[in-house]
Amino acid sequence: MINWNLFREMDQMRREMDEIFNSVGLGSLLEPAFLPGLGARRTPRFNLLEDENNFYLSALLPGVDPKQLEMNVVGNSLTLSGERPEQVADVNATWHRRERGAGKFLRTIELPADVNPNKVSATYKNGVLDVTLPKAEAAKPKQIAIKVA
Repeated sequence: MINWNLFREMDQMRREMDEIFNSVGLGSLLEPAFLPGLGARRTPRFNLLEDENNFYLSALLPGVDPKQLEMNVVGNSLTLSGERPEQVADVNATWHRRERGAGKFLRTIELPADVNPNKVSATYKNGVLDVTLPKAEAAKPKQIAIKVA
């Protein structure tokens, strides 16, 4: 017989509800600092902005070796994957708080328009990955000349 644990079941239900709210864009309402499971959030965290010609993505990746990062672009999707190493404590040490996530991650980001994958550039400095994603020509606005009849 499997041991039933009320607290484990409640935590699982909370995670499922968080995922539902995150999928419709209401996740920020459910992220108070006192909730456990901070490592269960979607990672890495990022900012995305655009101008006329490019999208700019800035992702927080502290503690990640840039040689272990992998980035793929297809159409309007960017996928980041990598691994943040586990912090190893002394055998005699006792953890009092453990909020920094570790382990493998994979995150796919849907961009508002297609990008040109041949011109994407990325730099990693001080734990921040900055990516410039040039828009595909078909995604750029075109000015149409109006002829007077």
